[in-house]
Amino acid sequence: MQRKKLLVNLLFAVVILAAAAALFWLRDAGKDTALALKAQLVYGDENTVMDLPLDVDKVYDVDTGYLTVHIEVKDGAARFVNSPCPDHICESYGWLTLEDQTATCLPARAVLAIVPAG
Repeated sequence: MQRKKLLVNLLFAVVILAAAAALFWLRDAGKDTALALKAQLVYGDENTVMDLPLDVDKVYDVDTGYLTVHIEVKDGAARFVNSPCPDHICESYGWLTLEDQTATCLPARAVLAIVPAG
């Protein structure tokens, strides 16, 4: 009886470990097929689109027709920096790193978003 109980417990442990290993492998396999991301700035009355690669560290100065916004891209993230607008709310969004994250500077009529690169 004790031996049978031990075998059942061992079998249960093996099944749980196999399921955990499969989930871990699937999670890592999904990273290889994930689309790369980029920052995208949409600005001005004409909704001009400017794509900013996230793999190049750089500060962009963009005249939106209302104000000049400063976008910093660093370590795969983007943000508004040193905003000339009166309230600086766009700076408070911080670093954008995930798909569909956005930051808006209303006085400059500019929207910064993280979107798929493909």
